[in-house]
Amino acid sequence: MEHEFRSLYQTAMSIRLIAKDLYQLIREVEHLETQIRNTPYENQSDMKDRLRKLRAERNRMRKVLEGCKDPK
Repeated sequence: MEHEFRSLYQTAMSIRLIAKDLYQLIREVEHLETQIRNTPYENQSDMKDRLRKLRAERNRMRKVLEGCKDPK
C-alpha cells in the first residue's frame, strides 16, 4: 500500500513538473511572438528560428503531459 501511494505521489509530482515546464514554454512562445511582431523584418530571422524550436518543444511537452494523463 505504501509503495502504491509513493508511486502515485511521484507520478503526480512528475505531472506537476511537466505542466510547469509546459506553462513556461507557452509563456516564452507568446513573448517571442510579441517580440517578432515588434521587430523589423530584416532582424527576425534568428528570432523565428528560436520560435520554431520553442514551438516544437512546447508541442512535445504537451504530448508528454497528455501521455501522463492518459496512460494506456
